[in-house]
Amino acid sequence: MKLLLTLFLAGLSLWTARADKEILLIAGVPSHGPGEHEFRAGCLLLADCLQKVPGIHATVASNGWPSDERLLRTANAILIYADGGGGHPAIPPARMKLLDELAASGVGIGTAHYGVEVPAGPPGFAMLRWTGGYFEPYWSVNPTWVARFDRLPKHPVTQGVTPFQIEDEWYYHMRFTPELAGVTPILSVVPPVETIRQPDGTHSSNPWVRSDVARGVPQILMWTFDRPTGGRGFGFTGGHYHKNWGNESFRRLVLNALVWSAGAEVPPGGIVSTVSPELLGANQDPK
Repeated sequence: MKLLLTLFLAGLSLWTARADKEILLIAGVPSHGPGEHEFRAGCLLLADCLQKVPGIHATVASNGWPSDERLLRTANAILIYADGGGGHPAIPPARMKLLDELAASGVGIGTAHYGVEVPAGPPGFAMLRWTGGYFEPYWSVNPTWVARFDRLPKHPVTQGVTPFQIEDEWYYHMRFTPELAGVTPILSVVPPVETIRQPDGTHSSNPWVRSDVARGVPQILMWTFDRPTGGRGFGFTGGHYHKNWGNESFRRLVLNALVWSAGAEVPPGGIVSTVSPELLGANQDPK
């Protein structure tokens, strides 16, 4: 009897891992100039790629938050790609409570670009619970620079991803869980000193980040998070320039992370996708 129960549970676990997964991509309201912060166009592009993956269903909710919150309750993973700070779509108390419930049930939660930033305090603690890290004003910085990624760790999210370099508004000097508990750095580099030569400010520079850069401390630009209570999360600080979704390695990292955070198996070669110039240029906000 015990052997039969063990085999049944093993089979159930395998079935669960292979069952269809629902991924919800939350796109923020229009922001910045043409080709920048194209949250809706970026989410639609990623969803188009995901829809071609067997067993994955992707839905995009535009303009900051789903009008029907049943989309959140039926999702296996959620991506928030939107403006952050005090206007972050996830930080009104009722929404934080809902996301806490979903995270506790094992729903994956990812954030991209400005979506990684929330105020310190309850929103920051919530982000640590969901994704393991976040951008904190007066601590983190958001310079635009060319980051070169020569080495990638072995992880399902990096499968099929080759070294690359690309210019973006790469945020760094994040706040993370104590001792990086549950956090796996995915993209890490030592930024050039030119990235923090601006005067100190909410996002530009501060004594702590200057010290780290001067000492050559690698900064984490993308990470994954295995929650201690179960479930997965991730943060990706790139995504300012819409054109960067045309870069295969850049795009594959996020597609892999979405599939991984949903609890699905990432293929050995990663999520393969092709983005045409027409798709890359489609759905951008009128600005």
